[in-house]
This record gives sequence, C-alpha cells and structure tokens, in this order.
Amino acid sequence: MKAIPVYFQVFATFARNSLVRDMTFRTNFIIQTLTSVVWMSIQLSFYAIVLGYTDEIGRNTGWTKYPFYTFIATTMLVNGLMQALVMRNAEEFSELIRTGRLDFALLKPIDTQFLISFHRIEWSSLTNFAYGLVVLGYSLVGMGHVPNPIEIVLYIVYVLCGVAIMYSLIICLAATSVWMGRNQSLYDFWFYITTFSRYPMEIYKGPIGRPLAFAFTFVIPIMLAMNIPARIMAFPLADQNWPLILIGLAATIGALIASRFVFKLALAGYRSASS
Repeated sequence: MKAIPVYFQVFATFARNSLVRDMTFRTNFIIQTLTSVVWMSIQLSFYAIVLGYTDEIGRNTGWTKYPFYTFIATTMLVNGLMQALVMRNAEEFSELIRTGRLDFALLKPIDTQFLISFHRIEWSSLTNFAYGLVVLGYSLVGMGHVPNPIEIVLYIVYVLCGVAIMYSLIICLAATSVWMGRNQSLYDFWFYITTFSRYPMEIYKGPIGRPLAFAFTFVIPIMLAMNIPARIMAFPLADQNWPLILIGLAATIGALIASRFVFKLALAGYRSASS
C-alpha cells in the first residue's frame, strides 16, 4: 500500500514532463487541439443530422435526442481519457520491442506495465474530454435534469470503469507485439472492434444484433464501457438495469485481471535484445 503514493508521484512526473514537451512545440499542440475540436464537431454534426430525421435512435429504445447526446458525451469522455493516457503508449510498445528499448523498461525499479502504459501523456487529447463535458452539460440542460449526488458518483465511477475496460483491451492487443513483432494493425483493430461500443446496446436486435450484443457485453465487454455510465446519467435511477450495472463492475475487475495476465505472459515470452 505504501507504493501507491509513489506511483501517483511518478504519474505526476510523467504528466509534467509531457506537458513541458508539448509546450516546447506549441504550434504542434495547438494544431492537434484544433484537429480534435474539428473532428468532434464533425461527429456531433453527423448525429445532429440523423436526429433531424428521427426522434429516437432505434425503436422503443428510450434513446431520444438529449439522452442520446448524453451517450455521445460519455463516449467522448471515455475515449478522450484513453487517447490522452494510453493510446500513444500502447502504439509505441511494438517499437520498444523492435528496438530493444523494452530492456531498459524492464530494468526500472517500477512495475513495467505501469511504466509502459502511462509514461507519456497526450495533453492535446484532453480536448476531447473537455468537449464531452460540454456536450454532457448541453444534454442535461435539454432534458431538464439536475443529477443528484448518487448519480454523479455512479457516473464518475462507471466512466472510470469504462476507461479500465478499454485499457484492458488495448493493453492485451499491445502485448501481442511480443509474439507478432511489429504489430502495425493494432490501432486499426482497436478502431474496428470499439465501433460496436459507440451506439446504445438496445439497437442490437435480431439474428445479427443479439449475438453481437452478447459477444461485446459478456465476452469482450466493450458495450458496458459506454452504455452503463450513459444510462446512469440519461435515465432515472429507478429505471436502471441494476443487474447489468453490477455485471459492469465485475466485468471491469475481470478485464483488468485478464489484461494483467496477458501482459505478464507476454513479458515471459519476451527475448531481450541482448539474448
């Protein structure tokens, strides 16, 4: 337990060094920030066009205009944290293996998975997180809903659970670089598989939708990452699917344990540059 404050201090050092690096190249930072804003605005415009032709996403799902904007905001928050904290580091893991720099990480007196996962913070990607907060505020005003303290706490907890689930998936994908070498398709596979988490699970119906919903809820629980926190904020607590909420907590713990196992297994199979 004494090591936990140390890890917070190390993470704070990573964050500070990353901010100094970004401020050294301010123009690049500004361009990346503006690019994120433009991309988020384009996505939001697309959904606004769709909602201009329909009052609800899916049939009898409950995801009308403003609740659906809550869902969009939740995806922005989770993805914004993922892109800021993890994605760049996961993409660089294969380079650490290819160049032999992973050897130096293994020699550090700190947990290797922690070091590899969080050594670089993309501050410009937090623009997506801030944009998500704005969209969330807009949706709550549109619904005329003022969240109570329980809803706020549950929402924060399950947004973090969503980040943990997504982190577990990306670290498992990154770990495959030990066996596959230079895994160029990592980000592509991540994008394809997480597409299913960007829409409410209620729309997945029929002979194709139900198997997909089952697979991405109970096998790879990425749908839970977005759906549970979005539902907590969009609908009254009395209408919540509490068994699913408990499943989401269990899925988060299971995903973290599985990712830890896969990462340790990958390191056990790693052959250093000197061997």
